[in-house]
Amino acid sequence: MWPSSWPHTFARKADAGTAGFFEAGSEFLTLVGHKLTRLRSLLWETEMKTCLIVDDSRVVRKVAARIIQDLKFNVTEAGDGAEALKACRENMPDAVLLDWNMPVMNGLDFLRALRREDGGKKPLVVFCSIENDAEHINEAIRSGADEFIMKPFDADILESKFAEVGLV
Repeated sequence: MWPSSWPHTFARKADAGTAGFFEAGSEFLTLVGHKLTRLRSLLWETEMKTCLIVDDSRVVRKVAARIIQDLKFNVTEAGDGAEALKACRENMPDAVLLDWNMPVMNGLDFLRALRREDGGKKPLVVFCSIENDAEHINEAIRSGADEFIMKPFDADILESKFAEVGLV
């Protein structure tokens, strides 16, 4: 909200001459700037979806993060299923890009555990793996995955799968 005294302050300073006019104008621009910054912040918070990328390969996580950030997502990363489950308990994402074969807790075990968590049915999960036979794909879908892509992937494949599940 604009300060109720602002129009009177502006008029008084503007009447004081050129210096007063510029001082009042500067205050006005500062106030407008703060309002725009807050508005931009609110829009950013409400429009940005979140995606957790879970893969034991740092390179795959970084490549996927770049692609998913270009799709206007806030991205977090985890190196295994246990780390990912901890991250979900702290802040449930809108989407999870999930690798199958990882140390500590594999992707399938993570997915089953996620779906049992409070709010764990919310994230759309896209399995991303070299395991591409029908048995693996069916097991992932039965366990709660929303979509499945094979490695290697590119930006077009990832974007089309995110579109298929309604994320973009």
